[in-house]
Amino acid sequence: MSEEILINVTPSETRVAVVENGLLQEVYLERKSQDSYLGNIYKGKVSRVLPGMQAAFIEIGLARTAFLHISDIIRKNPELEESEGEELPEPSISELVREGSSVTVQVIKDPLGSKGARLTTNLSIPSRYLVLLPDEGTIGVSVRIDDEDECDRLRQMLENLVSSEQQHGYIVRTNAEGVEAHALATDRVFLGRIWQDIEQKISQSEAGACVYEDLSLAARSMRDLMHGEVEKVRIDDANILTQVRQFTHRFIPDWLDRVELYSNERPIFDLYGVEDEIQRALSRSVPLKSGGYLVIDQTEAMTTIDVNTGAYTGHRNLEETVYKTNLEAAESCARQLRLRNLGGIIIVDFIDMLTENHREMVLRTLNRALARDTARFSVSEITDLGLVEMTRKRTTESLGHRLCVTCPTCEGRGVIKSAETVSFEIIREIMRSGRQFEASKIMVMASPEVVDRILDEHSTTVADLEEMLGKSIHFQQEDQYGLEMFDVVLL
Repeated sequence: MSEEILINVTPSETRVAVVENGLLQEVYLERKSQDSYLGNIYKGKVSRVLPGMQAAFIEIGLARTAFLHISDIIRKNPELEESEGEELPEPSISELVREGSSVTVQVIKDPLGSKGARLTTNLSIPSRYLVLLPDEGTIGVSVRIDDEDECDRLRQMLENLVSSEQQHGYIVRTNAEGVEAHALATDRVFLGRIWQDIEQKISQSEAGACVYEDLSLAARSMRDLMHGEVEKVRIDDANILTQVRQFTHRFIPDWLDRVELYSNERPIFDLYGVEDEIQRALSRSVPLKSGGYLVIDQTEAMTTIDVNTGAYTGHRNLEETVYKTNLEAAESCARQLRLRNLGGIIIVDFIDMLTENHREMVLRTLNRALARDTARFSVSEITDLGLVEMTRKRTTESLGHRLCVTCPTCEGRGVIKSAETVSFEIIREIMRSGRQFEASKIMVMASPEVVDRILDEHSTTVADLEEMLGKSIHFQQEDQYGLEMFDVVLL
């Protein structure tokens, strides 16, 4: 697997693209006008406690108050494994926070739509190989490291480092797979200094102050996305290159030679067709090489992905055609989830398969394709209807929501009324207004398409209306009007 990271920088925006085998897999962007608060730590103030919801609203200096649920106050297992045995009952949130009191919180989900940021009191500060859990005594290893021997080795190394003076908890990140003890020790010292600085700021700051801000997008990319299979990191800005090389020299010096300046006149995102791929990622339909296609619809509640055979007819029989289409769709679904940054509840409607072995292979292919995803996910079995229910952790808005706004013409419906439908609406409005108000003349202003349709197909109806109402009716074409727009004016 050949992988590259491309970083495109402009004065107002930074974009990062992850390319695997010449194909865009993930894209991240950071705009000065759309700040991300993810990972920031604040000295917050409790503005309201809602015992019925087991939640509280916290002022952290943003436009909207942030949301803190009791599940984000009680520390969960850092290794993200379900605990065995009976769970203890949750205490009331009123016992944990009080209105007007100060609380140190961290943003775990950016503001989305009309919702404020999601917070936690379970602070975590990541470095290249470790995550610091302040005032916790837990030592954990990422569940993404599959090798049990490697997990045991990393756990033992970390326990040896902190055994004598364990004040905080730590999680070993996936990036630490294969590293030696000195790398973990360096990260631990670095995290300790950061926490001391945070503690000092907390004691000196007023409520609502930010006491820790995460790294820039370019530096985060080196921290979170860099691994052994990344052959190159290309950056088209000399200043950002210097910052990234400084970060790399400090934390991953062995990979410093992989970071290089991109100085070609051709835009960096033209490499591998990244710009075109981003544009295609905003479309509902995703073509498959076989001739089939996916239809992706993102709603407030969930995202649905429908698989269709399209022009693919296969060469043997229907079951084989369906099976091959579903296999290709499973690979494409995993890529589209990463590329579009889709999260929450996701339903994939595979084409019905009669053979149990085919269903298992499609599900296995989907899980294998998702394994490279850095976001947490959970996939269910295929139902009798051919549906796969899954969840993917969502921390920021999807690519479509970041790059697009609601269509002012259809207002997000995805469809608009036909010219015929608008014509009948105009006729009904003429009847209503003509009977209700006194006037000698009625002027109708609408789009050219609608006016043409009325005059061509409903001229007899208009003549009957003039006779019935005793008023002359005139039509005026307005080029700037959308298909659904019209005005009926009494003169």
